[in-house]
Amino acid sequence: MRTLRQWSQNGERAPHKPLLMLYALGRFQRAPGEALRFTDVEADLKRLLAEYGPRRDTSAGYPFHHLANDGVWEVRTDSGEGSPGPALGLLRASGAAGRLAPGLREALTADPELLGRLAQLLLDQHFAPSLHSDLADAVGLDLTAGEGARGTRRIRHGAAEMRERVLDAYENRCAFCGFDGALGGPGAGRGRPAPVGLEAAHVRWWAFAGPDDLGNGLCLCSLHHKLFDKGVLGLDGQRRILVSRHFTGRSEAAHTYVLRLGGRPVLGPRAGSAPVAEEHIDWHAAQVFRGEPRVPAGG
Repeated sequence: MRTLRQWSQNGERAPHKPLLMLYALGRFQRAPGEALRFTDVEADLKRLLAEYGPRRDTSAGYPFHHLANDGVWEVRTDSGEGSPGPALGLLRASGAAGRLAPGLREALTADPELLGRLAQLLLDQHFAPSLHSDLADAVGLDLTAGEGARGTRRIRHGAAEMRERVLDAYENRCAFCGFDGALGGPGAGRGRPAPVGLEAAHVRWWAFAGPDDLGNGLCLCSLHHKLFDKGVLGLDGQRRILVSRHFTGRSEAAHTYVLRLGGRPVLGPRAGSAPVAEEHIDWHAAQVFRGEPRVPAGG
């Protein structure tokens, strides 16, 4: 699973096979003997690719056909032949159906905890941590299943240090909205207040060689971290906030917390601290940010 072959160049994201594997693991968890007919799952795969894949369009037929080359997936048509290729028309007309390879199905059945470990490995290697829970829900994966599920997610070395450095540099406030919530202090029977709802966001994802250093970090509140990793929010070369044209919201909250951010400069870091490096901003713009930015009000 660590060696799923996928096209990759200069840090470009190609999570098509991992998305299909996560989807297949979710379906196996619910119905181990079920084969996934392409015509039945095509819409689901298309939706996952659009929401969690890169900006460029990709056919659902690409991973459905090519994943068989990795030894973890098999495809059979109504005639008993293998996959007819990645073309949508051929996959539909031939009645192509895919399922996890026999050896993998046997291993998953023999070790109930293996599925959770494989799923977490795929999530760690291909997606930002803030997206893991939503993506697991989207493919129907229960990451808490199995007696050893609690030990599946391991804290990555360096993550805690990265968070401490980033929050300190941004003075414990969200670089987008200024939220600076904290819990504790003398009145609560504690010493120094602890930040709450604030996270260290990697601009270039760690899974794609994003370093654990200040030049690749932003202090963001939980909401804006999620929106940044989903491509709703981004940065331009002057470190001003971008809002995707694909984002819609009619409520006052959507305007306040998202739409009105467009064109604002990032808050921080404080003097003497490294700002976000342009190379990481460029990566996020090319690989994560969705579409074109909205024109800021008054712009």
